[in-house]
Amino acid sequence: MQNEWIYIGLFLVVGALIPAAAIIVSAVLSPRKSNQIKESTYECGVETVGENWVQFKAQYYIFALVFLVFDVEVVFLFPWAVALNQLGVFVVVEGLIFIGILLAGLIYAWRKGMLEWV
Repeated sequence: MQNEWIYIGLFLVVGALIPAAAIIVSAVLSPRKSNQIKESTYECGVETVGENWVQFKAQYYIFALVFLVFDVEVVFLFPWAVALNQLGVFVVVEGLIFIGILLAGLIYAWRKGMLEWV
């Protein structure tokens, strides 16, 4: 019984050591020569003119977040929709409740104005 857990523990240790080793090697071997040109801000290879501070509208972030949530939910609904004719009544009702919850979230976001692209 304990031999099975050794493999899991070994997997976790190796899984933590490989990324840690990559980060350490990168920190040790990376060049550290910094100059003004490397530190300058640019966009698409063109030097910026004026103030470098750009105010980002939080509305775009919320719009992307709502899109991501509903996009991931479609991934969960796809297998359910494919196997719909093989499922029992209970599973179909659960799926419809899930869709109802998503629809309520969409209506909430819509009424709050989160889907307005202004």
